[in-house]
Amino acid sequence: MKYAAHLSKDKHLKRLMKEHGVLSLKKKKNLYLSLCFSIMSQQLNTRVASIIKQRFLDLYEGEPTAQQIVNTSYETLRSIGLSNAKVNYVQNVARFELEHGMAYSKLNKMENEEIILYLTQIKGVGRWTVEMLLMFAMGREDLFALDDLGLRQAVIALYGLKHNDKKKMNNAILEISGKWMPYRTYACLYLWRWKDNPPTLKDKKK
Repeated sequence: MKYAAHLSKDKHLKRLMKEHGVLSLKKKKNLYLSLCFSIMSQQLNTRVASIIKQRFLDLYEGEPTAQQIVNTSYETLRSIGLSNAKVNYVQNVARFELEHGMAYSKLNKMENEEIILYLTQIKGVGRWTVEMLLMFAMGREDLFALDDLGLRQAVIALYGLKHNDKKKMNNAILEISGKWMPYRTYACLYLWRWKDNPPTLKDKKK
């Protein structure tokens, strides 16, 4: 819990840490697969995303290779609930893995921004998608996804931000999140957890 002492300097995060306990980051080997899952989950709630992920794995009776994904017919991938665009994007990721590679050992040598530039070459992969990969598959400790709606809503609500101008709001959010460096990812974990389990009105007054 290296992050605990630093983040607890923020009274709001200190309360969330007390409520939700120790949260940790995990590292995953098959980054192309994690990137595919991130694409599948876009704009879906957690339950639906989980169902589609399981259907995808069931197609292959486990975790598929990149070549298996490329070889899977368009109709088959559509049948598990993926949109037209997501089918293309998932197969784009698999092709990129085969042609250029995204092994953990390769990407782990790069800085966060380098990885973002490298993977956003893939059509259908944006900055947010790579940020989720960095956090949840590579275990990078210092990320803040400014474009994540859930995080924005959590920071705005928790810190009582009131700016009508988007640029001013972004600056206010970045100023707050900047104080969490170099453990911004852990702060994000607590903010997401708080948003999924919002406190009661009575709790908010404490």
